Amino acid sequence: MSMASIFGLAGPKLTAGERAFFRDASPWGFILFARNIETPAQVARLCADIRDTVGRHAMIFIDQEGGRVRRMRPPYWRDYPAAAVLADIYRNNKSDGLMACYLHHRLMADDLRTAGLNADCAPVLDLPVDGADPIISDRAFGNSTASIIDMAHAAMAGLMVGGVAPVIKHIPGHGRATVDSHKALPRITEPELQLRLTDFMPFTALSDAPMAMTAHAVFDCVDDTVPLTLSTAAIDHIVRGVIGFDGLLMSDDLDMKALSGGLTAKTERALAAGCDIALQCSGVLPAMVKVAKGAKTLTGDARRRADIADYSALYADEFDRTSAEIAFDALLIQYGHQQVSV
Repeated sequence: MSMASIFGLAGPKLTAGERAFFRDASPWGFILFARNIETPAQVARLCADIRDTVGRHAMIFIDQEGGRVRRMRPPYWRDYPAAAVLADIYRNNKSDGLMACYLHHRLMADDLRTAGLNADCAPVLDLPVDGADPIISDRAFGNSTASIIDMAHAAMAGLMVGGVAPVIKHIPGHGRATVDSHKALPRITEPELQLRLTDFMPFTALSDAPMAMTAHAVFDCVDDTVPLTLSTAAIDHIVRGVIGFDGLLMSDDLDMKALSGGLTAKTERALAAGCDIALQCSGVLPAMVKVAKGAKTLTGDARRRADIADYSALYADEFDRTSAEIAFDALLIQYGHQQVSV
């Protein structure tokens, strides 16, 4: 029986302590970071060891967007550009932009799937605004809801046909945040109607995604005291209600400074508020133990949503990687962006 948690790991190999802990705690999923990545063969071994430890084909996540946020890098993997590069192509030619976005994510899915990973914390659906903290900036598919929606659909398609489950983020929108939630708690003060017509729109348009990650931010229009990740009112009204998202809802990293309190309490509060899964990324064993104490067994709607997410990564279509790389590089060059294949 899986628990409602996703954990990180300390390094490129499982330690004896991690093996024992993961076997007992049985988290639903795992997430890898740069500290866990060395070579394709090493990542494949690590993924196999993780699954052998828990006795099932567990979801293994990574943040692989391109640009600043990519854990798998050269010399073993392509140096994928940021979403803003794809958005630039889209602004020049919508059809070419959508194709570039699709190929970008289809190639990444092939990288991940080959290395043993089957879930990507992408695409970013946040709508950046002037004056916001630069934590989103070039990670966004432009600064209009239309471009974000179009390109996010292409991104999600590229991942899913490659057998990688996407996680849309950061629901219901982090683009207005004036502080980085890794460091402090953002507050979104705009009225709900304005947010429905802007920030919420990409998430509403992609509400059929199998998974979403929360924004650690206070939304004054619903709950002006508690960040959405920990707020029953905000999750019920905005995420499940206004946006209509019924996929698996995972918290952003519980270690981020936007959330106050101990890890056990934050885990309990996030799951009680309506998150299906608590995410904790540090790979520090004592911290994971605290999260495990606050986690609960995946049952009911959370179990149903987790099963659907699992199913979305079962199969990958046949793929001619060489042709895809030639086509992708041609689009980058055509619109003035450096060829990035290795």
